[in-house]
Amino acid sequence: MSERIDFSRVSPEGMKALGGVRHYVLGSGLPLTLIELVFLRVSQINGCAYCLDMHTRELLEMKVPQEKITLTGAWREAGNWFTAAERAALGWAEALTLIASRGAPDELYDEVRSHFSEKEIIDLNITIGLMNAYNRLAISTRKLPDSARKLA
Repeated sequence: MSERIDFSRVSPEGMKALGGVRHYVLGSGLPLTLIELVFLRVSQINGCAYCLDMHTRELLEMKVPQEKITLTGAWREAGNWFTAAERAALGWAEALTLIASRGAPDELYDEVRSHFSEKEIIDLNITIGLMNAYNRLAISTRKLPDSARKLA
């Protein structure tokens, strides 16, 4: 499989704009581990190999245990690996990523609201939307994971 378009080369200003949103998210006050777990879960749902590779490495660099990273896709059944706030954020990330088919149910919103302030909820929404945008860029252009480039 070969890359269709190098989006960073073709649209540097667009990527700079997305990078600005990423910079905002990382400085929003949400825990960095939570942000990366949300990035990972959204990327799992969307099947984005490039982002899965990147965010797995980011979490490993943050010293998140491999078991927790591996269990992110099955967080509901993962016992005590995830805090109540992480579970609420991951459930919300799933709902917003699959919003066309499931909407944003009140019970999930209420759960998120019990762990996050209004600003944090909006920042979480921005985080989820940003990763969905990045996933769509990487998948549509067949961006290879960095680890796969090393194998070539």
